[in-house]
Amino acid sequence: MTHKVDFKVPETEDFDSPHALFAELRSHCPVAWSDDMGGFWAVTKHADAKAVLENWQMFTTTVQNVVPRVATTQRRPPLHLDPPANTPYRNAIQRFLTPARLSEWEPRLETMVARFLDPWIAAGGGDICKDFSFLLPIALLAEFFNLSPDKAELIREVGAEFNMALQRQDFDLLRQKSDELYDIAADLIADRHANPRDPDEDPTASLLAVRVDGEPLADDLILGALRQFLLVGIIAPTTFIGSMAVHLARHPEHHAELTENPDLVPEALEELLRLYTPYRGFARTAREDTEISGCPIAKGDPVAIVFTSANRDEEVFPEADTYRLDREARDLLTFGRGPHMCPGAPLARVLLRETLRQLTQKTLRLEQRGGIEMTNWPEYGPLSVSFDVVE
Repeated sequence: MTHKVDFKVPETEDFDSPHALFAELRSHCPVAWSDDMGGFWAVTKHADAKAVLENWQMFTTTVQNVVPRVATTQRRPPLHLDPPANTPYRNAIQRFLTPARLSEWEPRLETMVARFLDPWIAAGGGDICKDFSFLLPIALLAEFFNLSPDKAELIREVGAEFNMALQRQDFDLLRQKSDELYDIAADLIADRHANPRDPDEDPTASLLAVRVDGEPLADDLILGALRQFLLVGIIAPTTFIGSMAVHLARHPEHHAELTENPDLVPEALEELLRLYTPYRGFARTAREDTEISGCPIAKGDPVAIVFTSANRDEEVFPEADTYRLDREARDLLTFGRGPHMCPGAPLARVLLRETLRQLTQKTLRLEQRGGIEMTNWPEYGPLSVSFDVVE
């Protein structure tokens, strides 16, 4: 079906230009069609994004779940499955993210953040993505999934190459690196079959122990789930920490406020997660002809839920482009909503909170050095940005 083109995806962007584009769309064309990247609707208002995310009966994730469409033929639960099929995979991971378990992670993450941040500070700064924020989530994933050091290093290398291929739209290399991530996950499953572990202590063993109507989950779907958890856990924290550092450099008064009063860090993190949401292209597909806020959507149309835009919707967040710690409520869509809300969100918040705390306690100021190399759809945030550190 042919649609009237409402906007084009820019070929080049800077740190601020996506927000300007989305503000324009929210005010004049909040459900907008683009012929780029295979064609898709961009849903930019908070209420519309929330409605699409919660209405999985109409908007399925089983066809296409990001814009641009980058998935290969393998299925990656839980994101590629609608309820109730996705529930066993989510439950197997979420049992490791209860409040009691998260409290056990806090001292471990304090040590882990320091292990990578302290050398970066001691060196006077540098590229915070390459030298810090890409290393940190890999270490967390390795510990969370009980990976060996060599597997953790392999994921770091392959994950970096996958992300760069995605940014360059090099789909041949993207498929190759995706397959390598599947190989890593397959080795992990084979090891747990050969060397069983306690399902209460090991997430992969937990997935293998799940029974649905008395039957185990299929190994190929467990494989896809592990690959999904590994990749999402790498990319989002990398770009968001870069955005967080850019904000602190641009607003030394905010940095100084957190240095003086670290009790404000949790509130500051929520505001930064709102302002610099790292995903703008999670997608669904319309099961039938329908509409979003009066805009006709045809059966089979891809719909991108632009979290990065929804979290700056002025109807929900007054002075939406302004950093404010006195907001009465933050109905954030940063980690999604509905049956596909990110299961790792609680652990991600602990990691990012500790990162912000140490970054503002161990430095007096960050001064940006040079420009920002930005990610492309479906992410938002720096791929590379450097700073000088003032201690």
